Amino acid sequence: MCCEAPRSFGVAGAAVLALLVASGLGAAERPCPTITRLARSVAPGELVLLTVACAVPLRKVEATAFGKSIPFYEADGPRTWRGLVGIDLDTRPGKHDVTVVARAGASAFTRTYTLTVAPKRFRTRRLTVPEEFVTPPESVRARIEQETRRVGALISTVTPERLWQGPIVSPVPGPMISPFGTLSVLNGTPGSRHGGADFQAAEGTPIHAPAAGRVVLAGELYFSGRTVIIDHGLGLISVLAHLSEIRVREGDLVARGHEIGTAGSTGRVTGPHLHWTVRVVGARVDPLSLLAVLGPGGGH
Repeated sequence: MCCEAPRSFGVAGAAVLALLVASGLGAAERPCPTITRLARSVAPGELVLLTVACAVPLRKVEATAFGKSIPFYEADGPRTWRGLVGIDLDTRPGKHDVTVVARAGASAFTRTYTLTVAPKRFRTRRLTVPEEFVTPPESVRARIEQETRRVGALISTVTPERLWQGPIVSPVPGPMISPFGTLSVLNGTPGSRHGGADFQAAEGTPIHAPAAGRVVLAGELYFSGRTVIIDHGLGLISVLAHLSEIRVREGDLVARGHEIGTAGSTGRVTGPHLHWTVRVVGARVDPLSLLAVLGPGGGH
């Protein structure tokens, strides 16, 4: 038996079956798109890699998850496609449907795949810092608002082509020192949750591109200091922050492992390290989840 039939196959899917029968394909070769997933866990802040496989070549696969359109890419030939689904940090636990549409020739068939998102607890840390770290001066408010709008637009971009190939790697060899999702309470005032992860990196440590992509920002920002944003394509974005030196320019195409700068302590930080933020079609995703799913040994 090839696989479970789609929950919703439809008239178009029946037309594809009829064409296959007319072509002499047996029952085991008929199109029955199967959906499998690879994930470290299914919880807020996690990445889920969905694979759609079919007995016939597909010309396009797309999906809708968490109210967003999820692009898929051809993986191992036209019969296998993959898509990245990010479960945002604020996603409520429970069942969430992913609607997948696979197109073969002029026909299409639809299947619904359910992700059951488990609850997850994140850390809280309490810090005493200079007051300007909590409340920026009025003189920089306009700058902060402008930078927030610009960065927000860049990290929610979904470039239609896939720019990365092969495994994704950590930008630095050092361990994670401040986890994703941590709530920082500064001088007794709760801030926002940590939308990335911090990695140990001494001043001047080379920072490498975790995957191929296009540099869409290379400059200094108020909060994150010297910052590089790389668009890897299909909604996968990396933000690398607090650099002491930037060695790329906006518009550059970089390969995985390309040195994009050096670690530092620029911006609103108390010491040198690398902050790495990952966005997947706008969803805030733990960089360690990305490495677990698409790193060496994961699915690509």
